[in-house]
Amino acid sequence: MNPAATPVAPEDVQGDARWLSLHERYVSEAKEREPEVVFIGDSIIQSLEHTEIWEKKLSQFHCLNFGVGGDATQHVLWRLENGELDFTSPPKVIVLLCGTNNHGHTAEQVVGGIEAILRITSEKHPQAHVILLSIPPRGHKPNILREKVEQINHALPAVVGQFSNAQFYEIEKYARFVQADKTINHHDMYDYLHLTKIGYWKAFEPLYDLLEQIMVTDKEAH
Repeated sequence: MNPAATPVAPEDVQGDARWLSLHERYVSEAKEREPEVVFIGDSIIQSLEHTEIWEKKLSQFHCLNFGVGGDATQHVLWRLENGELDFTSPPKVIVLLCGTNNHGHTAEQVVGGIEAILRITSEKHPQAHVILLSIPPRGHKPNILREKVEQINHALPAVVGQFSNAQFYEIEKYARFVQADKTINHHDMYDYLHLTKIGYWKAFEPLYDLLEQIMVTDKEAH
């Protein structure tokens, strides 16, 4: 059994039940709101809601943000199996990003976890356009975690290809966080993992353009 693809809620180590509180809020929002776009993932998604590009561009799509800091694939999978995909008004687009927090899992296991997330999302919302984002590189200098991320990302296009309503969006193709000398600049990632304001613009402005194209095409089709 693949632990990265086995849904589980994380242990409440700190004892304040914040994770479950966030999940319950997201389930309520799924039932009460009418989003065109929903973002689901870890801290990179969660923090997106508090950025300039969200406020100035992405918010026009009536977005919901179901990001939880620290979530690995198995945690996201648990959330999706327990109400966060039960929309009263189904979204047109669902954007997914997770996998960087799967410490202790192999690249192959993480790919399996992401595949399970894609499967439940596509099955519950076959009419939605699902966009899987690549995992951003991490670490100031080349390191084993960055190599693992590269292995995962390399395998994802083939996984996405199994789902007719899904597509792969490679963040690094647009953002180019890894410079010629293989380092990552703190102006893009302040701690060499989480994105700065500049980093978010680089990674998500081309995604905004893609979302706009999808919305236009959707309106023309209807």
